[in-house]
Amino acid sequence: MSSLNLDDFTDLIERPDGGVRRDAEARRERQIVPPGSLGRLDDLGEWLSAAQSAVPVRPIERPRVVLFAGDHGVAELGVSARPAGSAGALVREVLGGGRPVSVLARRLGVPVRVVDMSLDCDPDELPAEVVRHRVRRGSGRIDIEDALTLEEAEAAFRAGMAVADEEADSGTDLVVLGDVSVGGTTVAGVLIAALCGTDASVVTGRGGLAIDDLAWMRKCAAIRDALRRARPVLGDQLQLLASVGGADIAAMTGFLLQSAVRKTPVILDGVVVSACALVAQRIAFRAPDWWLAAHDSGEPGQAKALDRMALEPLLTQRVTVGEGTGALLALPVVQAAAALAAELPEKPEVAGEAEKAADVAEVADVAEGAGVAEGAGVAEVDKEEID
Repeated sequence: MSSLNLDDFTDLIERPDGGVRRDAEARRERQIVPPGSLGRLDDLGEWLSAAQSAVPVRPIERPRVVLFAGDHGVAELGVSARPAGSAGALVREVLGGGRPVSVLARRLGVPVRVVDMSLDCDPDELPAEVVRHRVRRGSGRIDIEDALTLEEAEAAFRAGMAVADEEADSGTDLVVLGDVSVGGTTVAGVLIAALCGTDASVVTGRGGLAIDDLAWMRKCAAIRDALRRARPVLGDQLQLLASVGGADIAAMTGFLLQSAVRKTPVILDGVVVSACALVAQRIAFRAPDWWLAAHDSGEPGQAKALDRMALEPLLTQRVTVGEGTGALLALPVVQAAAALAAELPEKPEVAGEAEKAADVAEVADVAEGAGVAEGAGVAEVDKEEID
């Protein structure tokens, strides 16, 4: 029996401040560029104000890329174009600066943090900071067995929460969330199909490194078989993560929920992160108010998950590489929205009207004071006449 009570998140997670958002909207109406003319940038600026409880919105100055890594046993079925157990090599490339996310992060000046949850490699091959949260080496083949024990699922979930707390405590003001995995899109397909009540074929995509038709059919069959194991445990999200998830999936789910508790905005990457977000939404319905969908990767499962959460992607670049790359592409858009919301000047006539209103108010105050004094004098005279 798990000691983790997921129902607590429903009470702990609040929506971004609606009153502050209305103040941000009112400020936007006073700026020189007409409201709505900046498209979604207006909405983003107001959303950030509400998330920060600040008008004007503060600039995004300390963003961070956080990548959770793991190998999935289902990759043994040939559902991925990469060999099973090879996610560790991808992590080494990310750390070495050779992956797309590394290039973009370097260009944008954003630090990258990799968290190994279940890579199938010797922990000595990676820095101690990367492997300190590892729960196990690899995960079970979800078409025939559980990915994790319930205890491992809870440990991974709590590790994700701990990482969210570490980021919030260090001053990170926005997280770009991604995954580094092999077999992860198959696991994501199972979770999305189970939670959306759809068939395997509806959510089965080609993956980060596109697979051929035979591999697609193997992937579809694996998702179908895992779905049979997922449906009986849909009412218990932690058991669902143990049965057909993985340590990296459980950790990202915990990370998303705790980030919402700590009021840290998160930009979601592709289908794997979207699947974790869908599980998190099932746990706490207000949590998606703290997330942005970065991009449409073209994966059918991602589209299904985002539609269920009512999240509209910011970009459509069809980036399927994962690793937070698509989410990082959206970061400059979010930063631009914050800058415009904070720095666009107000219309001169609005400023003039505000001064005029202040003058009128001052005159009214003087008149009111004079009236009170006059009334007092009259009362005094009347009192003397009575005497």
